[in-house]
Amino acid sequence: MSQSKRIILAVGLIIVLIGVVLGLESLRAKIIAKEQDVSLNPGDVPVYKDGELLAAINSADLADLQMVQFTDAEQGKVQEGWLIMDIMDKYFKAKLFPDSLQLVFSSSSRDKSIALTWDEIADPENMVMFDLSGRGTLKLVSKLEKLDVRDEWIQDVDRIEIIEP
Repeated sequence: MSQSKRIILAVGLIIVLIGVVLGLESLRAKIIAKEQDVSLNPGDVPVYKDGELLAAINSADLADLQMVQFTDAEQGKVQEGWLIMDIMDKYFKAKLFPDSLQLVFSSSSRDKSIALTWDEIADPENMVMFDLSGRGTLKLVSKLEKLDVRDEWIQDVDRIEIIEP
């Protein structure tokens, strides 16, 4: 094989390798962009972790989840909605959450927030759930002692922050 053929072969091989690398990088970038393609619409509740937007929860997206209900002890009214553990499982693999993981639910309009551990949320007896308010916003209600009366509920939830221990 002559020297010129070896040079042409080497240049061709380099071009093919560059093409493969660029193709793989393009594919990787598309996958990352697709994973991070979270957009907020009016009424959505954003879910953040370390300042990064991970998901946007909308009550219309929860229609396929099973609704649950309980009667609040304070006024004897039925509270009906979706368990937070089911919502988190829909958007994330919540069954893999450690018990010590915290979720902070907050309402900027009410200037209220509460931090709950995954252990508290995942216990079905606590009935930690989103209930639809009369205005169509989500309110956090529960049978937990720290969230069992109306003054403790987080109405108009507009942010959830995931905090890992």
